[in-house]
Amino acid sequence: MNWLKGNFCNGAARAVLIGAIAALTLGASACTLGGAAAGGYVGNKATDGSAVGTVGGAVAGGVIGHELGK
Repeated sequence: MNWLKGNFCNGAARAVLIGAIAALTLGASACTLGGAAAGGYVGNKATDGSAVGTVGGAVAGGVIGHELGK
């Protein structure tokens, strides 16, 4: 997984990628994964690329997606 260490994947993108892999591993539904991806993107853009904003957005989006998928 050397591509995770290169310029292709900065800290925020790496955090979202690892979160998405973890969600898939845990058997998350499509709504949860889609919400996490959308939330991570919005969080990244709203905080000018902050890793904390990206992860926070992904968590919030995942929760919203999970609730909508019930």
